[in-house]
Amino acid sequence: MARFKPIHQGLKLLPVDFDRQVIPGSFEYALCHLVDHELDLSAFHARYRNDVDGASAFAPAVLIKIILLAYSRGIISSRKMEAACRENVLFIAVSGDSQPHFTTLAAFVSSMGDTVARLFAQVLLICDRQGLIGREMFAIDGVKLPANASKAKSGTRADYQRQVDKMEHAAKQLLEKHQSADNAPTDEALAKREAQKLERLQKEAQQLRDWLNKNPEDRKGSKGSIRLSNRTDNESAKMATGKGVIQGYTGVAAVDEKSQIIVDAQAHGTGSEQELLLPVIQATEALRSVETVITADAGYHSQANLKALAQLQINAYVPDNGYRKRDERYADRHVHAAKPDPLWNKAKPPKKSTCFKTADFRLAEDRSHCLCPAGKRLYSNGSNCTINGYAAMKFSGAKQDCVPCERRKECLRTPEKTATRQVSFFQGKRDIHENHVDRMKVKIDSDAGREMITRRFATVEPVFGNLRGNKRLHRFTLRGKAKVDGQWKLYCLVHNVEKLANHGYAQ
Repeated sequence: MARFKPIHQGLKLLPVDFDRQVIPGSFEYALCHLVDHELDLSAFHARYRNDVDGASAFAPAVLIKIILLAYSRGIISSRKMEAACRENVLFIAVSGDSQPHFTTLAAFVSSMGDTVARLFAQVLLICDRQGLIGREMFAIDGVKLPANASKAKSGTRADYQRQVDKMEHAAKQLLEKHQSADNAPTDEALAKREAQKLERLQKEAQQLRDWLNKNPEDRKGSKGSIRLSNRTDNESAKMATGKGVIQGYTGVAAVDEKSQIIVDAQAHGTGSEQELLLPVIQATEALRSVETVITADAGYHSQANLKALAQLQINAYVPDNGYRKRDERYADRHVHAAKPDPLWNKAKPPKKSTCFKTADFRLAEDRSHCLCPAGKRLYSNGSNCTINGYAAMKFSGAKQDCVPCERRKECLRTPEKTATRQVSFFQGKRDIHENHVDRMKVKIDSDAGREMITRRFATVEPVFGNLRGNKRLHRFTLRGKAKVDGQWKLYCLVHNVEKLANHGYAQ
């Protein structure tokens, strides 16, 4: 019978040299050298007031090393960080066997605030010193991630007021029921449940009242619109993604093409990407050169953004939503959309029955009115209008004709809400030479534009793949825009340090 060497599976004490655990060329080696010899942590040291009195504290350098190393390994929980500092040799070596409590780590992350931006800027200067920033092209894109907030607790002040009134009415009914049944025999178990329900209703109604008093106004969106508030994190936003609606933040990053260094990172509580382009443009002004090209996703395309870029004299490529239809390279995209996907089904749902289109309405020769498919007249309410850069004539039906019409369901998308039908007849473009959207379409459809779209994909998409796939950034764990922005910058900081390590930093 063959003989094999014994395998030891029990407890064994081993001498560990911490210096030999941190290998040159690795992420942790670059991180330790960066924190110990490069970064200015005076802003963190200024928080402590225990020079004479008070207990000794963990050094900020140690906490920063632990947090960034944990984020690089996909560990976001402070409890798991604490366990790693006790059980993982690499974490023990990097932290110098410090073993901070998870509450210390959690409090340090949530209180970093603007100091994260200073760390990010310092690492960015080191990346520039190492020659990793080419300034030839910056690719801008964003990712929507869930926040530490309840999607069910979103609404406007009017929605919350209706909820309060409903709760108070239910509580009033329970009180009246108890008062009327005081002298009658009742079931003790039922009375106990109703008392608990009454207490819960009163407590929730009071919490809503306190929130309404604390937030006297609705959140304002773009162009004065009302944005939904959230009672758990009022700076987060309800936003639509490819996998459903989430309550979260949009993490925006500007990535340099040369080595995929993130040159700017911001988190915003809005799902509208159009309003996030100019803040990134302003933040990267110091890093850009005259020849720097800006590329962005189609979500940032708007007349206002393109006009602002033109005024700043920035060479930019921002495609519109229809650029794939004009590009022959995407001619067979429907074949891939029909394939099954393990995450979600990309196949488009069957189209619902459409309403009457503009072609179904007959314009009068004198253009004073038009006739609908039911033979009713629609009257002019705008003979020289501009809609999205197009000259148009608008017509609207009369209530006495539209309300009793038997073909309302064929004519209106929401006949129960909309009283009359409106139709617009377009006459052509206005000021085509000053229309920035048309100029950008011509630019995108050129050979240079198509090349820039491909280069943007290759620059920014792998960065988000690294953060979400390798680093397992699936959600933000903090609340409030300042804290979430700091956490997003920390993850982007990890990405940049990883790039430094891969390019031979500190070797």
